[in-house]
Amino acid sequence: MTKKQIFDAKTGISTVVDFTAGEEEQLIKDKEQTVIDRQVEQDAKTAFEANKVSGKAKLKAGEALNDAEVSALFGD
Repeated sequence: MTKKQIFDAKTGISTVVDFTAGEEEQLIKDKEQTVIDRQVEQDAKTAFEANKVSGKAKLKAGEALNDAEVSALFGD
């Protein structure tokens, strides 16, 4: 079980206690959501870079760019 430290500023006493079942459950959910959020962020960065490369290649070839490529090259 995960532990937490509680510090009482008035008394200066620090106590270590176990998480409650609810706190433990929330910790697990938060960790899972962090993994999802990081993957979403990484996917967005990868897509942005791919659009940038694709947009540059299309500009060089004189082809039309899609909105995502324009945004990646020139911003919104």
